[in-house]
Amino acid sequence: MRLAETTRVPSQYAPPRSRWVVLFGLLAVVGCSRTAPQGAAPPPMPEVTVAKPIVKKIVEWDSYSGRLEPIEFVEVRSRVGGYLQSLHFEEGEIVNKGDLLFVIDPRPFDAELKSMEAAMSQANAQLLQAQAGVAEAEAQQLQSDASVKLADTRLKRARTLMSRDATSQDELDQREAEFDQANADQAASRAKVNSAKAMIDAAQAAIESASAGLEAAKLNVTYSKIIAPITGRISSNFVDQGNLVSGGASATATLLTTITSVEPIYCTFDVNEQEVLKYIRLAASGKRGSSREVRNPIYLGLVDEQGFPHQGHIDFVDNRFDPATATMRARGIFPNKNQVLFPGMFSRIRIPGSAPYEAVLIPDSAIGTDQASQFVFIVVDGLIERKQVELGPLVHGLRVVREGLSGDESLVIEGLLKARPELQVKVDQQEIEVIEDGLPDEYDPVPKEEWLSLQVDSEEAK
Repeated sequence: MRLAETTRVPSQYAPPRSRWVVLFGLLAVVGCSRTAPQGAAPPPMPEVTVAKPIVKKIVEWDSYSGRLEPIEFVEVRSRVGGYLQSLHFEEGEIVNKGDLLFVIDPRPFDAELKSMEAAMSQANAQLLQAQAGVAEAEAQQLQSDASVKLADTRLKRARTLMSRDATSQDELDQREAEFDQANADQAASRAKVNSAKAMIDAAQAAIESASAGLEAAKLNVTYSKIIAPITGRISSNFVDQGNLVSGGASATATLLTTITSVEPIYCTFDVNEQEVLKYIRLAASGKRGSSREVRNPIYLGLVDEQGFPHQGHIDFVDNRFDPATATMRARGIFPNKNQVLFPGMFSRIRIPGSAPYEAVLIPDSAIGTDQASQFVFIVVDGLIERKQVELGPLVHGLRVVREGLSGDESLVIEGLLKARPELQVKVDQQEIEVIEDGLPDEYDPVPKEEWLSLQVDSEEAK
């Protein structure tokens, strides 16, 4: 019987178990060949940069976005209607209160003024005539009184003589008729006096009416010259010369131009409920005065400015929250002597959010985050230690540490990824750089003599 020949199977077709045996064998050989020789040097210690936290007095300045608004904004309209005769300003220039801006054709108003002056003269003449009539009527009344007295005396004498048969009945009848006539004349003269006095009242009423018409005519002549009601920057003229202008005190009157005041200027901003409550708590504890009671400082910077070069003070806080935005409106006022602040601009503003206090400041590069908590690494006797911290806002480019550090630690500011608790490290000592933001580290409420207001500015301009 013939035995079957054996065939060698290539390694790639070896059973799976055989392949794993070969693989583990190769790994064992490689591992043995890479075993560190006896007496080799340990790996070098990781190097981290450390610095001492900054401890200094600061103020937490709360940041908001504000919009600049003019203190005064006036829509210039005519109080009388007519043709626009002339313009007396350059568009976009600064006009002063009382400057002539427009002239409405004054001829109809001049004619009306002359008519009212004539009516006034006529009413005065009527008064003089009525006064003369009263004097004449009173004189006639005196005459009629005398006639009544004389007729009464004659009548009494005639009756006495008649009782003695010393006169005739015709004589007595005549005396009685004279007496009745005298009484009638007396009543007529009294009526004439009353009528003359009524003419005086009518003349005086005519004078008052003419006087009112005269004043209205004078006002219309004055209103034909439209002057600037405030000092500020004027807009363009909305109506060209020669056009008919509608006048009056209603909003339907023709809008001629607008004027906005430029110095000082308002900046309004909105504060959320949480911040308002913070300010209320600070005021209740005496750490920060309420802006309703004192004028706290406020700083402003424009979009192209570094820092906050404009300083003013808060002059108004609203009395309620806006239900649509859940915010409360506040307002600051700023000087604007160089007129770089324009109504409608957006701005960056800062207001004091705390009293001055000593704070520990560290860079954000030294802060680590572990889920909901934040921590830093410090070096104690060459070993890394982890510290839990509670952080505040950025001040001078550094983060405020409310709790967790005292300021005497060696804080790891670079190489945070190399550090872990209980690790021996080599340190490189550096200093933390403070970036000044132009805001002061102390503040006081603005004294009353330095408060800004449009009235004070207007008086100084005069």
